Amino acid sequence: MQEELEQKIDTLAKEVESLQKKLKAIQNSRKDQLSIACVSGDMDKILATMIISLAAAAMDTKVKIFFSFWALSALRDPKKNPKGKDLISRMFGFMLPKSKNNLKLSKMNMCGMGPVMIKYLMKRHNVLSLDDMFRSAAELGVEIIVCEMSMGLMGFKREEMIDYPHLTYAGAATFVTDAGESTAQLFV
Repeated sequence: MQEELEQKIDTLAKEVESLQKKLKAIQNSRKDQLSIACVSGDMDKILATMIISLAAAAMDTKVKIFFSFWALSALRDPKKNPKGKDLISRMFGFMLPKSKNNLKLSKMNMCGMGPVMIKYLMKRHNVLSLDDMFRSAAELGVEIIVCEMSMGLMGFKREEMIDYPHLTYAGAATFVTDAGESTAQLFV
């Protein structure tokens, strides 16, 4: 009877140890990290992406923003004009906004007055401009990952992207991996 009890205790101890290992693996599989997939090129959605990113980074959370498709317009530097683009690439470049300061609002664009009004209200209420948000994000170490596939489809070149210290280029698999390791994921 004593031997049988010791075996049960031993089995129970092994099960507890196994569960503790599994719990530790689960706890270590997620990082204090926010991964955002930003695909919209609308000013209000870029603003929301940056505001949330700054808030998280200010709380010492690692932030990675994956810019894809229409959001790439926000990362285009208006002073840079790369050469050697084909016709379709030049058309995309001409038709899409060039820089975060030339984006439309998703709603209430009001024939172009919406962005002017939002910028006025932001200044009046001491909200950082998009330029200042990107500067602050850089200071806080927010990483920006540019979708290489989207760049290729739209004919954008690395030479026309903004100068940002934590800017890299990668594919969707990188975002999926980052998001899988993150405690929070957003799609904007």
